[in-house]
Amino acid sequence: MNTRFLRKSAAVALAMLALPLAALGQAAGGAAPTPSTTAINEGVQEYLIVPGDVLRITVYQNADLTQEARVAEDGTISFPLIGGVAVAGLSVGAVEKRIAQMLRDGKFIVAPHVTVALLQERGNQVTVLGMVGKPGRYPIDSTDDKLTDILAAAGGIAATGADVVVLTGTRNGQPVRIEINLQELAASGDPARDVHLKAGDLLFVGRAPSFYIYGEVQKPGSYRIERGMTVMQALATGGGLTPKGTQRGLNIHRRGADGSVKIVEPNLDDPILPDDVLYIKESLF
Repeated sequence: MNTRFLRKSAAVALAMLALPLAALGQAAGGAAPTPSTTAINEGVQEYLIVPGDVLRITVYQNADLTQEARVAEDGTISFPLIGGVAVAGLSVGAVEKRIAQMLRDGKFIVAPHVTVALLQERGNQVTVLGMVGKPGRYPIDSTDDKLTDILAAAGGIAATGADVVVLTGTRNGQPVRIEINLQELAASGDPARDVHLKAGDLLFVGRAPSFYIYGEVQKPGSYRIERGMTVMQALATGGGLTPKGTQRGLNIHRRGADGSVKIVEPNLDDPILPDDVLYIKESLF
């Protein structure tokens, strides 16, 4: 991935994400508190090699030892003179030291200078799922890429996507889960709130809350709930009433916490709740 392109795309991504989106509710009461963005960023560590990575290894003044090696599923590579070398879980610098030490211990080279470069970083990826333009796996720069970079690469939030991105992964060996409100992130202008990503992170964008409207309206169907939407705004979203419709015949079928459905006769300035079903009756006159 062209990380320079992604960095330039971050501002575009924030502008896209600042468009009116539905507000997601906060975590349910009693849930364990999620770590702060600062804590997430502080836990980002140097990239560690995993099976499937491809390494280019050179030994100064020993051109015959220069080679490209793919890390096997058991976490090892095969290197001339010293055979198998366990590299999975090590940083690039640690691999350089290990190979140099093995060459010295085998008395093959007195003072080897080993250089290792990552040609392909299979493990240095994050997964983006849910309501985005292009769900999938995306490579990251282990020291630079942030949440907005990868969302931009994934095509941004879809029209039906929620305000909140849920990030799950590990930091300092501990599992973490954090919810990032994109509207708040865009409005804050604080780069410290833009989470640094780490290999293996999963980003999930859920579907925005919606309501349904049917009966004597111009455009019956399912619609996204915008922030602070009222019954009157919901009616306008549905194109307004047909000539046969009447506001006197308006009611809402609303599901309660116990799963039962109640019929509510709302005022026009009442808020719309997720999964509300608005029904407009036909006028008798």
